[in-house]
Amino acid sequence: MGEPRVVTVERYVGLADVGPDARCRLDGLARIVQDVSDEDAATVTVDGMGVWILRRMTMRIGRTPRFRADLIATTWCSGIGPRWAERTSELRIGDTFCVEAIAIWVHTDPATGAPAVLPAGFDDVWGPSAGGRRVSARLNHAPPADDSVSRPWPLRTTDIDVVGHVNNAAYWHAIEDELARRGRPRVRTAEIEFRAGLDLADSVELRVADRECGFAAWLCVGSDVRASVLIGCEA
Repeated sequence: MGEPRVVTVERYVGLADVGPDARCRLDGLARIVQDVSDEDAATVTVDGMGVWILRRMTMRIGRTPRFRADLIATTWCSGIGPRWAERTSELRIGDTFCVEAIAIWVHTDPATGAPAVLPAGFDDVWGPSAGGRRVSARLNHAPPADDSVSRPWPLRTTDIDVVGHVNNAAYWHAIEDELARRGRPRVRTAEIEFRAGLDLADSVELRVADRECGFAAWLCVGSDVRASVLIGCEA
């Protein structure tokens, strides 16, 4: 086994990342996590690598970065499954911990979209940091609750990314809208699970239900849940 691969980038919290309270929004945090993850993937070549699809991500927010903060974003592979891998990312301001994001990414065949075994060279690059830890890709969120309240959630062309689908970070726009309706409480935990993607032509409905110290939300097309979110707020 070689040395654990750890990748770090520096990011600045800018005007487009924050709301009126000057705190970095969830979509801003998700973009930074996405950027450092892409830096890891883009700076190494592994034969037979397919397309990675985000399955689940949990963010633990110890301190919300604010406008003009200089962030250090670090990422590494922290677990492996037969057709997926776990990535842990940390955001810090200097030595101060801000956010931990733990994500499960499923490796898929680019032609069929079906989950595919990890390429032969994966372990050589990312195995040392995983240290043999095995992880599950099982989804755990419940279906929309009977007490959920629904409203339309229109998609925009700016939500679409390079592969033609709604970008992972854009799903958090709906959650930020709900947080604004609730007076912008401070978020401590935020978890999203993806069952399928969204396309620009989809008629999306946002369903929301209160939970203790937070809420649950579902982004649905008809009766089909495409993504679900659990938010835990500061009491």
